[in-house]
Amino acid sequence: MNIQTELIEQLCGLLTQGPRRIVIVSHTNPDGDAIGSSLAWAEALEQAGHTVTCIVPNRYPYFLNWMPRIREVVIFKDRPEEAQRAVGEAELLFCLDFNALPRLEILSDTIAANTAAHRILIDHHLSPTEGFELAFSYPEASSTCFLIYLLVEALFGTEVITREMAELLYVGIMTDTGNFAYSNLTPELFRAVALLIERGISVPDIHNSVYNAYTAGRARLFGYAINRKMELIQNGRVAYMSLLERELRRFCFQQGDSEGFVNYPLTIKKVKMSAMFLEHHDFIRISLRSRGRVDVNLFARKYFDGGGHKNAAGGKSYLPMEETIARYVEAVAEFAAEGNLA
Repeated sequence: MNIQTELIEQLCGLLTQGPRRIVIVSHTNPDGDAIGSSLAWAEALEQAGHTVTCIVPNRYPYFLNWMPRIREVVIFKDRPEEAQRAVGEAELLFCLDFNALPRLEILSDTIAANTAAHRILIDHHLSPTEGFELAFSYPEASSTCFLIYLLVEALFGTEVITREMAELLYVGIMTDTGNFAYSNLTPELFRAVALLIERGISVPDIHNSVYNAYTAGRARLFGYAINRKMELIQNGRVAYMSLLERELRRFCFQQGDSEGFVNYPLTIKKVKMSAMFLEHHDFIRISLRSRGRVDVNLFARKYFDGGGHKNAAGGKSYLPMEETIARYVEAVAEFAAEGNLA
């Protein structure tokens, strides 16, 4: 995968005008790719002499607490004044791992208010919106962390990649490829991973830190969701699960505990599409996954004002859970009738 030379040259021009005040932001409910890419990019920019602040709208999952430098991330929900001050003073605003400002939710107005800063997108989701001076938008990339690796290589050379930076990049690559099980797995990606391993990272340790560090409550919630809440429709080709706030409280839910639930129904041979409905205070967050040619990005955009990737997308509903599920079942029937589940 080649990043356009013209974009690299323009970014280089912005970064070589002396030390800059830089803010890196990523999406609501930040995951391993969002946090890993932000902190790795911050380290590369700091090595080049810039002052960098990483900001996310809300808290990251607890199983990422071990990641290098993660305490440096400013959580807007907890420290809004500090975040607003940093954004207001920023000369460059890097927007990582999302394709539209509304994905920042409570942070979006703060970012939109700084009209003087150069706004740069680095992302791998489909259909980015307008509003970015430079857009490194590559949906064919496996992860934003892989894009950051390519940018670091092009701008600074891979010799600047430290062990900490390598760990951060590997987390995002590992999680967004589903442990190298999804699409966009290229020789170039594995060559990048080989270099990260050469920097001294421990693949088993990183895997255990991310995937084997859940709470007992999360394990019980998963069992409950699969046993009691999973439904199959469309002759077993489509699955969905739903969890209400009271159910989450019953299992002492923490941010990140539902991570991966939506993928599990796809282990059933006939299932081609899966959905997870998670109730929040004033809306329902919808996660969608699929395999093969089933395009959940198209489904999310058409029915739930969302989007993402072909096989991994999301959206929202402001209807009650019962009505949201009814809307989903109806939408799936229409989607299937148009030949999209073939």
